[in-house]
Amino acid sequence: MPEDDPALSAEEELALARLALAEGDLPHAAGHVAAALVQAPTLPEVHETLARLNAASGGDLELFPLGHHAYVGAVVARAHLLAAAGRPAEGLDLLAAASAYAPGADWAGVPWVTAPELPERLDPERTARILMQICAAVPDPVPRRLRDPLRPYLTLARNAVTVHPGHPLLLGAASALARRLGEVALAVTWAARGVRAQPTKLGEVWLGYAYRSAGRTRDALAALGRAVALDPDDLAVYADIAGTLADNGRLDEALDWIDRALAKDPTFDCAVHTAHRLRFQRDGDVAHLVALADFVREHPDDSHEHGDLAECCRSRPWLGQVTPAGGPVLDALRRALGSEESARVAVRLDALEPPSAMRTAAAAAPGLDVEVAAVAEPDPREPRRATTCQLWRYEGTIAAPTLPMPSAEAAERIRQLAHPAWPHPPAAYDAAVGLATLELADLLGLLLHPPEAPATALGRVLSGQDPSLWVRCVQVWACLGLLHHRTDEPWPESTRRRVLLELVWGVEDWITEAALFALVTAAWVDPAVRPDVAGVVAERLADVAAVARERRVPIAASLAHLALATPDLDPPTRDLAHTMITGPAPGGRPGAWRRLWHRLRALLRP
Repeated sequence: MPEDDPALSAEEELALARLALAEGDLPHAAGHVAAALVQAPTLPEVHETLARLNAASGGDLELFPLGHHAYVGAVVARAHLLAAAGRPAEGLDLLAAASAYAPGADWAGVPWVTAPELPERLDPERTARILMQICAAVPDPVPRRLRDPLRPYLTLARNAVTVHPGHPLLLGAASALARRLGEVALAVTWAARGVRAQPTKLGEVWLGYAYRSAGRTRDALAALGRAVALDPDDLAVYADIAGTLADNGRLDEALDWIDRALAKDPTFDCAVHTAHRLRFQRDGDVAHLVALADFVREHPDDSHEHGDLAECCRSRPWLGQVTPAGGPVLDALRRALGSEESARVAVRLDALEPPSAMRTAAAAAPGLDVEVAAVAEPDPREPRRATTCQLWRYEGTIAAPTLPMPSAEAAERIRQLAHPAWPHPPAAYDAAVGLATLELADLLGLLLHPPEAPATALGRVLSGQDPSLWVRCVQVWACLGLLHHRTDEPWPESTRRRVLLELVWGVEDWITEAALFALVTAAWVDPAVRPDVAGVVAERLADVAAVARERRVPIAASLAHLALATPDLDPPTRDLAHTMITGPAPGGRPGAWRRLWHRLRALLRP
């Protein structure tokens, strides 16, 4: 249901509709009424004009045609006309479709939907199917801000249950809707009545869900167990039981239920997703998540969309988000940005910080005077291996980029795409395809010359609270863009592999992390490159460990987290990564970072 950009207010659309109606131009009048409905779906004047149009056309429904690309305003208008013509069930079907398309709009907030007598004119099973259609289209549970537009359907459910108090399917569907809208006690009451009226597998599942939402875990498991007894081959219920047990700390029992499901069908998607999620929850081994990502790639036609992989990766370093950068120069930058005074701030560093950190601080806080006491060995200004892709040039302790600015197109493309979080590495890879057409010079230029953050709420938080996070976002997504560069080239001799390796072994910098994340992401999406990437990660982490015996390595913990996200990494390197992460933490302010991520998650919440 594609929509045009709203250019006129509802009142203006109505004025044009009335003019067209007066001139007898019914199709144009219908178009303006449909547009008015989109902007003000419950405005009485809109419905009055729709009624006039209906009278003038003699009830011509084709003024609001349906089709593959139907306009949502036309769908809603047709729904109201069907109800007025004595065909409310068909009208409710269309309203439910509109609510599925745009659940935040109050499409059903009109008198005929909530009229107590409406269910008397509807077959109860048809009403149940309409409620189920709504349930299938909205989140579970529905966020509070989206509940009010859906409450007319709950009123319809109440009225229908009053008229048909013993219809099991209607009671179960009404329970499912009530639970999604936060009416948990009502959901339990309706589902229990439905099971008493007629015990069915679906009814027991609805009752189990209602009990679970009410915090009655024992009753929920009993109901779901009865559902299994009624239909031992519905493996989705096994997964529901496993999930409920795991949520209550009974992981061994949960895995037992999943193993029972997989014994019946090793490829059943719900069981496979739940199994990998629970096994990762048990031991934290990323191999479970990689196996799940492989399953998703090999089985694109799952029965429904699953969120297990994203749930496991959420808020985890590199699996679901950029890791924060720390160190004394960034601490000084954050203090300077948080201060209301404009006085210059002097910072004395015991050791040189990564060049991206130093340049970010200099650009964001020109009043920050940084003095480096000494440059420890091994010299962080030198690449860790010989390279033909030298990005930084040093004069003393001052780093300068060796490459020119990226094009305006590249800067705008990365501003639209760069983000501090992603569902999981394969999703990040897919999203970065938007950078596939950028030239190599532009992608490298973005690493050194990140554009300003976009003028969005997220961009303002990123740039205002901690500019380092925005810089890191740009570098991460530019390196993901490198993965899409010349993908026709075989991996071993490809430009994308060569350039990313040069970046990994270049000057110790945030770019090192971004390039290594791109390689790790490549291993997630292509099993054939896993041995190569695991070898690179192992060598790079061993090098970090060797350098760390001589001096502090600011990117060490981040690279260790990257190692733990790497498919098929050898156990000794994995153990080394764990040791590096659990050792003394680098400088930084965890409390400030937690507050920043809390703000970011609030902005990203659906």
